[in-house]
Amino acid sequence: MKSDISFSKHALERLSSRGIPKSLVMEAIESPDSVIQETECKQVYHKIFQEGSSMKMLRVFVNNCKDPSLIITAYITSKVEKYEH
Repeated sequence: MKSDISFSKHALERLSSRGIPKSLVMEAIESPDSVIQETECKQVYHKIFQEGSSMKMLRVFVNNCKDPSLIITAYITSKVEKYEH
């Protein structure tokens, strides 16, 4: 992962509407639990965390072919098993 990261306008809008702090997104990118290579340029960073009594996963979609790397979008899911590899 390149050290420089930027957020797309779409990503910023989605983070705001979903109540996801940028700090959590950066934590997922800096120390992911797993990384999936979706396409040549797109990777998905996963970070698992506990929220109350349930496990959740933050999925962060990043275009690594851009310079700086571009965060496309992010969302939190409770379907941790579906995405764990």
